[in-house]
Amino acid sequence: MKKKKREYQSSELVKSFARLYGFENKLLAFEVKDFLHEYLNDALFNEIESVNLHKKILEIRIKSPLLKNDFRLRKTFYLKKFQEKFGEEHFIDLLVL
Repeated sequence: MKKKKREYQSSELVKSFARLYGFENKLLAFEVKDFLHEYLNDALFNEIESVNLHKKILEIRIKSPLLKNDFRLRKTFYLKKFQEKFGEEHFIDLLVL
């Protein structure tokens, strides 16, 4: 009889590597960026340069001054949206650059 190998889903495997090598924040930032891609239309999403997470502060770098202003005005709305989706323990603030 052969022993069954433990089967992992790819997301579980990636998360375990992220924990092991300490890039969990970058992985979560990618998930936030994917969420923004679904939430915003393509034209608006293309204005987002980068999404990073440093010390529980989510940094979103935006090219367009109009979209940047919109994010700043609705900062609490977006922060609450991210906290609901990914958990309050991951984000304490949102910084729009």
